[in-house]
Order: sequence, then structure tokens, then C-alpha cells
Amino acid sequence: MALGKPGGGLDDRPPYAVIDIDATLADVRHRLHHLAHRPKNWDGFFAAAPADPPLPEGMEIATTLATDHEVVYLTGRPERTRGDTEAWLSRYRLPAGRLLMRRDTDRRPSAVMKLGQLRRLAAQRRVAILVDDDVEVCAAAEAAGFAVLRADWALDEDTRPTLFDAQESEGRT
Repeated sequence: MALGKPGGGLDDRPPYAVIDIDATLADVRHRLHHLAHRPKNWDGFFAAAPADPPLPEGMEIATTLATDHEVVYLTGRPERTRGDTEAWLSRYRLPAGRLLMRRDTDRRPSAVMKLGQLRRLAAQRRVAILVDDDVEVCAAAEAAGFAVLRADWALDEDTRPTLFDAQESEGRT
């Protein structure tokens, strides 16, 4: 029976590897223009998601982690994008795994929403690692005792603030 602690627990099942999608596995740069102005065009931002190219670094990490972890995809994308998101994961042959998404009406900051999901997962079994690009999500997870791999391979200093500000101020990705 798992003890449910971020770094511990006794369980013969593989631990969870929790992996973000946007800017970790999927290159979102082509759709950031939807978030650059007010009002933000969230419908356009999410409608363009199926055209995201994969990020090689994230794909390699997901594949490697899947060899000895149970993969859980944890995204701030709203539930209404589940079909497009599952199709994208399948198209790029990502490892099988549970997909946890934000409820359509959930506007909490990503750090709050994702930390809640991590704690729920940790109550089931050990969460070995979180892979995410959002510095606030990573900081909250680390402060709660979770191991984190910061996905810093997709966004640069010019594009990072657009996505991070939108995630934290409007809680939609």
C-alpha cells in the first residue's frame, strides 16, 4: 500500500512520472500570439493546439520515463480540448498514460490546480517526478516535496512571459 508521500511509499507498482504537455512536449510558440493582447483569444489558442509540433527533448524524456514509471499527463488545457489532446498524443506516439485536464470552468492559477492534482496522485502512490515548464508550478511542487525536472527547452526569454503570465493570471493553460 502506498504511503502517498511525494518521495516515499511502499508499493510494487511503478511510480508516477507526471508530465506537462504545452511547452514541455508540444511546441506552442506558433499560437502564443493569441495570448499577447487583451482580451486574450483563448479559443484561438486552444483551436491551434492540434498543429503543435512535438519538442524532441520532451518526447525523449517521456519515452525514457515510461520504461519504469506510469506516465500521467497533467495539463492546464481545458477538458473541452480532450479529443484534440488525445489525438495529438497518439499522433506523436507518446507513451500511454492517464490524461488529467483542467475543468472547463477552473480558472485557478496553474500552480494551484496542478499541485492539487499532484497531491491526489501522491495519495494513490509515489510520484517520482514532475516534468513541467511553468516556473510557478515547479516551485510549488518542489516546496511540497516533489522532485521536479524543469522543462526549459521550449520557450526563450521573449516568449516565456506571454505563456506564464496567462497561466498564472487567468488560469487557462
